[in-house]
Amino acid sequence: MEKIINITPQLESIWERRFKTKTPHKCALILARGGSKGIPMKNIKMLGGTPLIGWVLRAAVYAEVFDSIWVSTDNERIANVARDYGAQVHYRSEEVSTDTTSSWETVGEFLQHHPEVDIIANIQATSPCVHPFHIQEGMRMLLEDSFDSVFTISKKHGFIWKEPPQKDMQPININLDLMNRPRRQDYDPEPVENGAFYMYTREIHAQGKTQGGRIAWLEMGGEYSVDIYTDLDWDIAEERLLRFGYHGKHPKIVKLVVIAADGVLLDNHVEMNARGEELMSYHLSDVNAIKHMQNNLVEVRIIAEGENVVQRRLAASLGCKIHENSKNKLQVLNQWREELGLTWRNVGYMGSENTDTQCVKAAGMSACPADAHDDVQLVSHFISKYKGGQGGLREFSEQVLKVNKMSTYKERVDKTTVYAK
Repeated sequence: MEKIINITPQLESIWERRFKTKTPHKCALILARGGSKGIPMKNIKMLGGTPLIGWVLRAAVYAEVFDSIWVSTDNERIANVARDYGAQVHYRSEEVSTDTTSSWETVGEFLQHHPEVDIIANIQATSPCVHPFHIQEGMRMLLEDSFDSVFTISKKHGFIWKEPPQKDMQPININLDLMNRPRRQDYDPEPVENGAFYMYTREIHAQGKTQGGRIAWLEMGGEYSVDIYTDLDWDIAEERLLRFGYHGKHPKIVKLVVIAADGVLLDNHVEMNARGEELMSYHLSDVNAIKHMQNNLVEVRIIAEGENVVQRRLAASLGCKIHENSKNKLQVLNQWREELGLTWRNVGYMGSENTDTQCVKAAGMSACPADAHDDVQLVSHFISKYKGGQGGLREFSEQVLKVNKMSTYKERVDKTTVYAK
């Protein structure tokens, strides 16, 4: 905490008047009910290689401003993930676990069990682009600038209208002069709550509010203002997180990508010629994706359940090590990981068959094609919109390179293509 705020005798005197203690207890609280209607179990669904709730817990831990970090939940699976990311668990009652329960009520139940808490930071699990510096600044404003409540906003351009009180009346404009409609660049953006977090004192909560007393907002850039309610939000968040999410003090860098030949590199279509030879096909964009990862210093290897000349020749042409007749893929993957001196966070894996499931679960970043086995889809971080052998690997490679903060193939093409006038 001393890194964020210069604690002086004067500040301690102010805190003693405000909180009746020179060392107010600062608590992060993430509300994570198990009964989400829009996206089932969304709080622990994998997003960009991390359970959704893990993103905000990671930011809360590394902000280093809290005396305790809690997750309030009614679900044991969520509780286990919360503990994995360094949080304590408060098991909420059934009374505050319904679809209609407000956040204020849920926080209130928590505070009844924790009289030591003086300051609450209610961080939303559905705002995964929160960074430690956002949390640190919010806490500084509350403690050093003596605000009683701080909440996050982002600024958006938009003309706001209100529904008329009756159907036969015209809609009502709020912030637009119809006779002098400004250009977008001349129009000041409006501050809008983005829901990332609400920090406030225990006294404000006792007044039945989450915003009160001396109120201040903390502006977050648009790139960090991500909120997830629907599946469409999920896709947008995944793309945004790779660039703007907080990946920890030691961010994930994928150094090894292992590809299952069966159903990923090769499609599942087999033809036999007159000589009895089996013919298989692969997608040129997938091959280019492998080359591009290699050019960006990512080791690419291939694993296969059976053996055939197509996958061997393809591996040889790409300079990829291949392991055929793999009866235990996880064992092979782990041997390769140890051989290269990597942690699981450094490993990417794309599989399709149920025999790939354990590898997909172990890898720090994983993917599968659209027609992958159901068990694989359930545990994959990324599901391609393409079937196996038809371009899914290219999609996965783009995600890997974004995590590694390297230019993707498409970006390189965009930057180097010259369009004739």
